Amino acid sequence: MIARRCPMRKPHDSHIPSFALYGERGAAVGAEFVHIEDIRSRSQLYNWEIKSHLHRGLFQVVCVLDGGARVSLDELTTERRGPIAITIPPAAVHAFRFLPRTQGYVLTVAEATLFAATAARRQSILDDLFREPRILDLAATPGLAERVRALLGQIAAEFKAQQPERTLMLEWLVRAALLLFARAQSLLAEAARPDRARSDLFARFRTLVEAHFREQWSVPDYAAALHVTDSRLNRICRALAGKSAFEVAQERMLLEARRRLIYISAPVSQLAYELGFQDAAYFCRFFKKHSGLTPTEFRRRARTS
Repeated sequence: MIARRCPMRKPHDSHIPSFALYGERGAAVGAEFVHIEDIRSRSQLYNWEIKSHLHRGLFQVVCVLDGGARVSLDELTTERRGPIAITIPPAAVHAFRFLPRTQGYVLTVAEATLFAATAARRQSILDDLFREPRILDLAATPGLAERVRALLGQIAAEFKAQQPERTLMLEWLVRAALLLFARAQSLLAEAARPDRARSDLFARFRTLVEAHFREQWSVPDYAAALHVTDSRLNRICRALAGKSAFEVAQERMLLEARRRLIYISAPVSQLAYELGFQDAAYFCRFFKKHSGLTPTEFRRRARTS
């Protein structure tokens, strides 16, 4: 890879707004935290625009049932109409510009609640749902949008009521809703999957990249962890992503570098160290090679555009 491994430091990301619920700083979040609200109630307060932010230790589903939104997930920005469900894992930077009068729900769940029953057996279908931000087309599965609307309505009603065993009921209803989303995601992925074995291996590779790209793992490191040869891993990456395994890992590093340059005011040398570069000059050469700009030029343009 482009630099030697070095000890990791805690990322300096305090300049990215972080909320439990958007606009509410310092809100307490317990292990059983579940919250649901309709899109309109909060978005109207901000002229239907929710600016870039993230949530720590919280999973979120934004379900647009009627209307639409301009959706930003990390560097992806797209305009979509409902019915859709947007799944957002912890620490994913996201923003929305909803069309006025858009209807739907925002469901927020603490990690401990989401995986409460997974100590003995982790449920991979939910892991897959929140592995990365996704936009699910609910109209692609007949009847799914109606089922989601009804179930989220039940969750909202239970959330507002103060009935016996409210926490347990919310947990059951929330897990049922998430399983509906996960099933839809799985079916959509299956329909687009030419070779399940290759796709499963590629998904495992992407998970490893997410966990280790800051450590500057090499392609042989990834291949060894997956129990495959370097050449097989590269063939699968080229078939499914159009890139080599090295390029996939470099792309993830570049995404993180761009994100930090935009949202974090720390010196470039500090960001380089946090990304696993022992020498800031190596980082600057890497960044310019892949983006055409130095980190300083990129940061200046991003903040003035």
